[in-house]
Parts: sequence; C-alpha cells; structure tokens
Amino acid sequence: MFHSQTAARFALKFFHIALQMLRAASPRLRQARPLAMGVRSLFIQTESTPNPESLKFLPGKPVLEAGTRDYRTLKDAQASPLARKLFATEGVTSVFLATEFVTVGKDKDADWIALKPLVFGAIMDHYASGEPIVLDSGSAGEELDSLVIRDDDSEVVQMIKELLEMRIRPSVQEDGGDIVYRNFNVESGVVELQMQGSCAGCPSSSVTLKAGIENMLRHYIPGAYVPTRVV
Repeated sequence: MFHSQTAARFALKFFHIALQMLRAASPRLRQARPLAMGVRSLFIQTESTPNPESLKFLPGKPVLEAGTRDYRTLKDAQASPLARKLFATEGVTSVFLATEFVTVGKDKDADWIALKPLVFGAIMDHYASGEPIVLDSGSAGEELDSLVIRDDDSEVVQMIKELLEMRIRPSVQEDGGDIVYRNFNVESGVVELQMQGSCAGCPSSSVTLKAGIENMLRHYIPGAYVPTRVV
C-alpha cells in the first residue's frame, strides 16, 4: 500500500514537472499579457499557450454553457457563428471553444502582432451582434463529454476517466486545450486519447503530456495499462 501511494505521488509529480518544463521551453510562455481590448462591457485578455501557433482569448463573458467545441476547418464550424467569424480572418486555422475562453490557432506564416487585433475585432463583433455562440446546441452534432462516466463503462474505464478528469484535464485546459477519451482496448491495454485546442498538432506538447499521462495511469492502474495512443 505504501509503495502504491508513493508511486502514485511520483507519477503526479512527474506530470506537473513535465508540464513546467514544456512551458519553460519557450520564453514566450506564461508571460503576463497586458494587451487587451475593451468595447462597451467587453474586455478581452490573452494568454499564451505551450503551442506558439495557438493563443488563448478570454472575453470576460461566458463562451459555452458547458463542454467544449473543437473546429479544425471552416466546414466543421458551420454550427458556430463565432467560429465562422474567426475562420473568416486570414491566418486563422483552428478554433477551440470552452466555457470561459476561445483558443485560436494560426498559420505558421502569420504573425500574432498583426493577427491579434483582427481576432479581437471578430470576437467583439460577435458579442455585439447578439448571435449565439453555437446554433442548435441540442442537435445530434453536439459531442458529449467523453470523460463522463457511463453505466456501461468497465471499472478500469471508469478509473481512467476519473484520473483524466481530476488530474489531467485541469492542466490541459489551463493551457488552452482539452483531452478526449476515445477508447480502451482490453486485450492490448492501450488507451486512445485525443488532444484538442492548443494541444492538438503540437508535437512537444503531445509528447510531454503522453509521457505524464502514461506514468500516471501506469501507477494508479497497475497491470491494466500500456502506452497511450494519441489520435
């Protein structure tokens, strides 16, 4: 029991150290962001993320009532007037919506200095228009939270989801992204996960998170787990 608790604490400590190393890898990460733009009652702030091609925008107003939406193309974003406005901005390649923030991904050739004011404008125009963030939120196209424990989940899957929800998701969301549970293969023990927002398409972030998640699950669920597959 003592060794199990010690191993679990080590895994959690390793995960947080890995995240700190990732954030410290770029001098741009986690610096104070004095740049903000206000209009009427809207005051937008920005935060950098571990992915230099993504930036986190906090409008100071609710974005989604619950859950997240990850749009990788304009075609995917047809149900979101806000996402469509952002994709109409030259240089924007992805939009991630959460309850309190919007993460915008850019093309590698685009410069945040020139792009940020355009994103500010698109967000402010949307809120001023009075349009909803997402249309038909109750439609079948809405993706349910993958970490919600369901009646047909096995005991191992329930433990995996609980660990991801309590230990991993808060840090990932702080960095402007989210983690999605896709599958657990009982025969191979492989856990399939998907990274969203700033964590999607960021090799260094995926590698660091993968290592932390693997160590976490391996120690909390001994004998029932081998390396994750990030899809």
